[in-house]
Amino acid sequence: MRKFAVFAGAAFAAALAFAAPAQAGVLENVQIKVGVSGVLPNESGSPVDVDISDEWVPSLQIEYFFNDNISAELLCCIATHEVATTGGLDLGEVTHFPPTLTLKYRWTDFGQFQPYVGAGVNYTAFIDDEQPAGVDVDYDASVGGALQVGFDYRLDEHWALNLDARHLWINTDATVTLAGAPPTVINDDVDIDPWVVSASVGYRF
Repeated sequence: MRKFAVFAGAAFAAALAFAAPAQAGVLENVQIKVGVSGVLPNESGSPVDVDISDEWVPSLQIEYFFNDNISAELLCCIATHEVATTGGLDLGEVTHFPPTLTLKYRWTDFGQFQPYVGAGVNYTAFIDDEQPAGVDVDYDASVGGALQVGFDYRLDEHWALNLDARHLWINTDATVTLAGAPPTVINDDVDIDPWVVSASVGYRF
């Protein structure tokens, strides 16, 4: 709950920071969306298979319009997942930060309904982890592709409702060390590959 409050506060502060100069027309091509995202892993591991929990977290999206049809969008969220092997070994929790940048094309011929598709790149940093006693896990950062589909439903010139789905390719080399004499070290190639499904409210300056 504390992480939710911190991130929501940061998102609100960012929105205010953008809003101030927008009055002078500086950011008239920017849209900010604040909402909730489900991070839903489609996970697998080799040689050890894993199970990673689904999580729902607050999210922030910042979009810049080059023209009415083409834009670039950055998605930011932070999620903490519970991780275990499918054999039942508890690997604790891991927190990751997966900013995703996509180039989008939208159709504007349907009135208030504006569907779009996008493609881009994702970078995932694993920024914190908590494991049970006797277990240590180290996760490498990941760079991979991203695909996106969604729509804005424009309420007026500025406000919109948004639904969006992204598929991210996230791969990490996880090193699991189990306490013992000597310790047991397992190197696992883990594909997380989540769907990120978002519902947001947007404001275009």
